[in-house]
Amino acid sequence: MTEKQEVKQVGTAFFPALEKYDMSTLKIEDKGLERYMNLELRDFFLGAPHANRMFGKSRLPLIERFINTLMKTENYTGKKTKAYKAVRDAMDLIDKKMKTNPMQVIVDAFQNAAPKEETTRLRFGGILVPKAVDVSPQRRLDIAMRNISLGARTASYKNTKSIEACLADELIKASKNDPSSFAIAKKNDLERVAKSAR
Repeated sequence: MTEKQEVKQVGTAFFPALEKYDMSTLKIEDKGLERYMNLELRDFFLGAPHANRMFGKSRLPLIERFINTLMKTENYTGKKTKAYKAVRDAMDLIDKKMKTNPMQVIVDAFQNAAPKEETTRLRFGGILVPKAVDVSPQRRLDIAMRNISLGARTASYKNTKSIEACLADELIKASKNDPSSFAIAKKNDLERVAKSAR
């Protein structure tokens, strides 16, 4: 058995929590994001096999990208197993609360939290002028993941609720396009500023 096959076996055995959900019924309604949402479960937890390649991260499974985003927070920096367990427990909570496939809730949350417009600064002479620009699909997905994980971390800070419960609440609110969700509020602010800079 080669080293790569051993790594693959470890990778596939590492996420039994996701195998109980049917991935074939998932629907991605945002056609722009569809190409960048990899819903396959192979090559999971392999440790940056697509690093330093253009658009390499879009080949990673969607849930692993989300776990990697959660790892950028204070308590989970570099602790992938801990972040994995938090996402797994959040998915179980979503399953109990919503009685639907939690992966569909996650996909809907990312679609709703992904901003379509943002602003950039253009220099004219000596002044900076804000200008509205369209956001690329890859960046839209990155912003959505970042805001959802940031919202869950902010909600759990100095709170009796665990990060798993806060993450489940944030994903459910974002999937319903609820303005009380941190990610949806951030998206609306970003698009409102961009609209005024058109």
